[in-house]
Amino acid sequence: MSYLLLLGIAMPLKYLWGMPLAVKIIGSLHGLLFVVFCITLVRAWQMAGWPFARVVMLFIASLIPLLPFWLDRQLQRWQEAAA
Repeated sequence: MSYLLLLGIAMPLKYLWGMPLAVKIIGSLHGLLFVVFCITLVRAWQMAGWPFARVVMLFIASLIPLLPFWLDRQLQRWQEAAA
């Protein structure tokens, strides 16, 4: 979602209206959220005992725009199977 904000709001503000501060603020927030995601992914791997392939798949999905929305359904299936 932060990526969409970066592309959909901050980039137009910077390049169409000359407001580069928007990219600095939203870009920094996006970077922080990505670091939090990576830490959370490692913690989930450790605590839930996920297979390494799943962790790699989730990390790669985080790098490809819009793929996490599709992968969300897969996560729900994994959660239901674990319960």
